[in-house]
Amino acid sequence: MSTFTATLLWERGDADFPGKRYSRRHQVSFDGGARTLWSAAPQNVPAPWSDATAIDPEEAFVASLASCHMLWFLALAAGQGYDIERYADNPVGLMERNAEGRIAMTVITLHPDVQFSGAKRPDDAQLEQLHERAHHECYIANSVRTEIRVQPISA
Repeated sequence: MSTFTATLLWERGDADFPGKRYSRRHQVSFDGGARTLWSAAPQNVPAPWSDATAIDPEEAFVASLASCHMLWFLALAAGQGYDIERYADNPVGLMERNAEGRIAMTVITLHPDVQFSGAKRPDDAQLEQLHERAHHECYIANSVRTEIRVQPISA
């Protein structure tokens, strides 16, 4: 069993909290020392009470799922003797009402673009199998009800 932590800090300052005119910007610190600014998504809370330059929970969710998939893909590919020069992705999350009528991240589509080098390269079926296995192993994917699609760009 593993435990993961983060520290969040939000302070009101002189904002009108009862009037809902307060900043949603806050700091999140991680155990390795990284500190990042977070905020509500501008799609959910308009400026100036949100900060479009900060990370919002929705985009962090999409990014964490894509990162988990990538890390598993790289580990599995290395284990099978493939050389990878570059892995890029532009994941997209769709937030809408789910079957229960609640707003949820219902679909996340990954668009991994993997550049292989060396003599050993996977064919289309092997590439699809690597992505399927990475999806199956990904801790984040195993933790959510969101539909996750993988649409590789190239081999």
